[in-house]
Amino acid sequence: MSRIFITGSTDGLGLAAARTLMKEGHEVVLHARSRERAAALAEISPAALGIVIGDLASATETRSIAKQVNAIGRMDAVIHNAGIYLERSRGETPDGHAKTLAVNVLAPYLLTAWITHPGRLVYLTSGMHRSGSSALDDIDWKKRPWNASQAYSESKLYIATLAAAVARHWPDVLSNAVDPGWVPTKMGGAGAPDDLEMGHLTQTWLAAGDGGAAKVSGGYWYHRQRREASRDVTDRGFQDALVGRLMELSGVRLFAKGG
Repeated sequence: MSRIFITGSTDGLGLAAARTLMKEGHEVVLHARSRERAAALAEISPAALGIVIGDLASATETRSIAKQVNAIGRMDAVIHNAGIYLERSRGETPDGHAKTLAVNVLAPYLLTAWITHPGRLVYLTSGMHRSGSSALDDIDWKKRPWNASQAYSESKLYIATLAAAVARHWPDVLSNAVDPGWVPTKMGGAGAPDDLEMGHLTQTWLAAGDGGAAKVSGGYWYHRQRREASRDVTDRGFQDALVGRLMELSGVRLFAKGG
């Protein structure tokens, strides 16, 4: 039995992953953006180890999420599932960041720094990461005209890169990125062509699988098959540059050395 925390587990892939892991007998800590959103978990919350509440768009609330998780105890795995897709505008979080960057990248970065190191980390990325720019001078979209699709693609490039950087810096933690495919969730839309089940089963497999194939680190996965990510993801220079920018934006250092 493993103890697993899943961000964004009120619907979509996160909820599907939670149900699967709980059915397999694992202890699952759920996450909801607000108490109102937590009401959607009424069906499964009695069987969960706990529910943490907090909005990932806020660094203060993200810190609270980490504290709530740590108060429950050390996790065996954390699945960074939460994410937002095509925002109509840059938005402005309480900390002044673009909302897409804050939720999709800065929040998992901060949670990685603040939650007691688990044995495994799983980060949700997308095949759209290949369209992301490796230029890091305006990752917060303060200078460029807003482009929702490009912002999303870049956020998924950054999160896949973060997963690879964690794998390199923390050899005692299994860190992997998962592309769930274009699946028919609220985010993906009802007409999405990919396999919803394989989208979440890859997460659960990497978080709690006993087989040797699941006990690897630094991989980019699609439907339980290891794939090649863009070159930027595995470029150590880009990894360190990105982590450095995230440290500048958040004020939080992730790794003791470098980055």
